[in-house]
Amino acid sequence: MVSQVITSTVIGINSHKILVEVDFVQSIPSVVIVGLPDASVSEAKERVRSAIKNSGFRFPNQKVVVNLAPADIKKIGTNYDLPIAIGILAKDGVVDNNLIKDTAFLGELSLDGSIRAVNGVLPIVSGLKEFGIQQVVVPKENAKEAALVKGIKVLYAECLSQVVSHFSANESERKELDFCEVDIKDYLNDYTNSHFEFDFKDIKGQIKAKKALEIAAAGGHNVLMMGPPGSGKTLLSKSFASILPPLELEEAIELTKIYSVSGLLQEDTPLINKRPFRTVHHTASSIGIIGGGTKAQPGEITLAHRGVLFLDEIVEFPRAVLEVLRQPLEDGEVVISRAQSRVTYPADFMLLAAMNPCPCGYLGDSKKQCTCNEFQIQRYRSRLSGPLLDRIDIQIEVPRLTTDELLNKNYKSESSKEIRERVIKAREIQVRRYKDYPILTNSQLNTELIKIFCKLDDSGESLLKTAIQRFNLSGRSYDRILKLSRTIADIEASENIESSHIAQALQYRNFVENENI
Repeated sequence: MVSQVITSTVIGINSHKILVEVDFVQSIPSVVIVGLPDASVSEAKERVRSAIKNSGFRFPNQKVVVNLAPADIKKIGTNYDLPIAIGILAKDGVVDNNLIKDTAFLGELSLDGSIRAVNGVLPIVSGLKEFGIQQVVVPKENAKEAALVKGIKVLYAECLSQVVSHFSANESERKELDFCEVDIKDYLNDYTNSHFEFDFKDIKGQIKAKKALEIAAAGGHNVLMMGPPGSGKTLLSKSFASILPPLELEEAIELTKIYSVSGLLQEDTPLINKRPFRTVHHTASSIGIIGGGTKAQPGEITLAHRGVLFLDEIVEFPRAVLEVLRQPLEDGEVVISRAQSRVTYPADFMLLAAMNPCPCGYLGDSKKQCTCNEFQIQRYRSRLSGPLLDRIDIQIEVPRLTTDELLNKNYKSESSKEIRERVIKAREIQVRRYKDYPILTNSQLNTELIKIFCKLDDSGESLLKTAIQRFNLSGRSYDRILKLSRTIADIEASENIESSHIAQALQYRNFVENENI
């Protein structure tokens, strides 16, 4: 009788049930793994052989055939080691087949039989629960992460012999494995006592820029800042993380799945409880930003999901790299297509970018003379295409600080905590408003929902009509101005969008293309 052990694999952040089938054949002793395994899975036969022997069990002196079904799914990773070992021992009569039929196994084996942590445990266990699996055995290091999924019993072990003892065919030798339970609320962060390295209270001046970033944080909007060197663009960007609202539970789980697949989770913090702030250097490749490679791994835009992707000196990035951002900025996801797979990753992030106004950096500066000619300025700015700019809701200038602002030692500015409180209130309004829809923020509104939630009065329509005619706004710009106006109204706790909200939204659009806005 063929032994069968349940495990799972993850493609993107979605789990797929895998059945490990083991049979013995009277032939020259060897181990054969079939079912579309990659190199890391094929190498499991040597790890499993040594782990079984060094754990005090007999390895079959026959040909061992291991099939990973279904065979049309590419098997990648080392989490198949433990289920293969259990399957061999179950076929050999050491493990009771009846005890393992409703249990899934995950884990990489060392040569001495100890069990090592693997990636992607949270999405895998979440999927196993949906498949009807009652319990799962995971490495001890992954136990807290797996226990975030309620409704499935999580057992953990440090070595193969502990697992075998729990499922032993000899009832007198059985020893129960420990199980793990966690309260997910213990890992959520409300930012009450959080400390941030950069705070808005330490930034002099730049009132307009601070207000723009507050609006962006409240509605999840994209921002582009332009100004001369030293005006504070980078400092404003780094401080932006301190005014972002806490993650909703749904967002935290989704983000944790991404970081689990990427192998970026820490054992002591199994849940990502802060919005990511990813900074990318301009030498990054398009694959590094969008994701991909031989294993279709998540890129920076996916790691910035529900958070911020910061591109400092955005025009120094190759244009081909910037253009790959267009589709994710519009759709909130990225599809990575390869010859053998097609993976979809979430990528709903806020783009925060900074740039100089010209190559020398001093165009329009009140203190220094620009040395660039018109052709150089045009070529420099053309690195940002019109379609990409059209997807950036807020475009603001960050001017040089005046002498009085710079030397004022008694300046007082709002702290990030005060600003964050307003941002959180605006987000709460949006969560309540969209509770029956699959969105969380105003930036996610589609055309249909804009008609429902962004209604204008006569004065607002008149103002927006004038702006469209004067500045030749595209349909996308029109929608984004409405969404931005909706966020401004939410910050002011206004149920309706008023003409003043539209006027403010228009001030944050198209400074690169239209200097008069």
